[in-house]
This record gives sequence, C-alpha cells and structure tokens, in this order.
Amino acid sequence: MLTYLHTMVRVKDIDESKRFYRDLLGLEETKRIDNEKGKFTLVFLSPPGQDNAAVELTYNWGSEEDYTGGRNFGHLAYRVGNIYDMCQKMMDAGVTINRPPRDGHMAFVRSPDGISIELLQEGDHLPPQEPWASMPNTGEW
Repeated sequence: MLTYLHTMVRVKDIDESKRFYRDLLGLEETKRIDNEKGKFTLVFLSPPGQDNAAVELTYNWGSEEDYTGGRNFGHLAYRVGNIYDMCQKMMDAGVTINRPPRDGHMAFVRSPDGISIELLQEGDHLPPQEPWASMPNTGEW
C-alpha cells in the first residue's frame, strides 16, 4: 500500500513563508512541531478540508544556508476559484506574477524561498482580461 503524506520545502523565514502559504495562498495550518533538541520547526499547511495534501515548511533554527534549487524541485500546484482574483491578491501583497494568467487558466508565482507555485483555474478557462492578457513573463517560473 502507498499513501501520500506531504511535500517538504525548507524555508529561511517561517513567518514570511506562513504569510505567503496561509494568508495569501489560503492554506490552513494543520500541525506544528517545534523540536528544541533538533533545533527545527515543522509547519504543515493544507488546502481547507484537504489534510491529505499538506506542504511541510521546514525551518532550521539559526541556519545561514541559502536554499537554492526551487526550480529544480519543480513546483507545487493548487486549483483556485478565480485565478485573476488570486493573482491580484498576490500582486497587491508584493508577490511577482512570474507567468501571468493570460489564458485565464494558469499562472506561476514563487514563494519567499523561490519555490515555484502553479495556480490553475477551477473549471473552464476564464475569458482573457487585462492587465493579465498583455502582461509579460517575469523571471523564471
């Protein structure tokens, strides 16, 4: 038997990462482990009602390591109710929309630690609209 548990990403700033995943993306914190002996914190976040689709944020206390390779990791993907509203919320909070939803269906952003996040429109593509339809890509996604 094989059971999916979670996806782990290392983060440099647990509060900034929680703000991104929880406050902007809309995930809910389902579990937190502070391990003083190991000097790390694990925060598990899931889409509402989907505890079986968790992302684990791993914060190593006092680490100066520069985590790279977010692009090599691939990406996390989430379906959203309105891709334009989600991208506007992200942009208003200072998040760069790396691949705008020109097609009303797909966009990419990056977490504070460079993890690529794919946003996919639920159901049919939304009709193209500005400013998204003419917005260029920015950076890597």
